[in-house]
Amino acid sequence: GILGKNTRGNNAYGGPCPPDREHRYFFKLYALNTMLNLKEGATKKEVEKAMEGHIIAQIELIGQYERVKS
Repeated sequence: GILGKNTRGNNAYGGPCPPDREHRYFFKLYALNTMLNLKEGATKKEVEKAMEGHIIAQIELIGQYERVKS
């Protein structure tokens, strides 16, 4: 696999970090019928465009996280 650009603008996993209250995070998993030809740093929009017409199954998990107040 390759790393894509996250919402923080980095090519890395950052993990959930809610700013000030409970926050929802959406995790999506896709089964594709092809390998995507994308370069490292691809954006979400580029990945979604490349997947068009190749999704054979998908599932979504919604996680709710809240920072522990110290």
